[in-house]
Amino acid sequence: MQWNKSRPKVFAKSDPHLLCACVRLVDDEIYNLISKMIIDSDSIRPDTCHKVQPRQARAGKQELIYAEGISTETVGSQGINMQLVTLLPLVRARAHKHRAHETAIYVISGNSSVWFGENLENHENVGAGEFFYIPADVPHMPYNASSSEPCITVIARTDPNDRESVTLLPNLDGLHT
Repeated sequence: MQWNKSRPKVFAKSDPHLLCACVRLVDDEIYNLISKMIIDSDSIRPDTCHKVQPRQARAGKQELIYAEGISTETVGSQGINMQLVTLLPLVRARAHKHRAHETAIYVISGNSSVWFGENLENHENVGAGEFFYIPADVPHMPYNASSSEPCITVIARTDPNDRESVTLLPNLDGLHT
């Protein structure tokens, strides 16, 4: 793959108020890390190493907050995506799965729980300092049971795109309410 200088520029400006509710409660250093980033895709060269700051946080399809880091859009990656994901207190993601893509999660702070399996019949709690692996095509529904502490994670996926291919499973959303 050759570097394409004609790619459109992608800018993500930080909005320091966007993450106040979820991250500043935990740690100002993490807040500053997540809330700043400007990306100019003309500088993306997939044939070299890159250091990036997380993009501006955004809400995703699963009701979680995402701050993209490594992706096709930011560094030209072809097989991996890495981002910061925040589960606010008492937030439950929508039931979903990632077709043909594996997911690895590391919890930086807080605790998350997840229902998983074809009918969300399995359950696991994952705390700060722990990893969690989700195989491709496995339905799952993470949530944060804490009423006061957000859960901040690093997520790596084998889908290199910022807006990953996710399949929502509304038929499973009513389980475990």
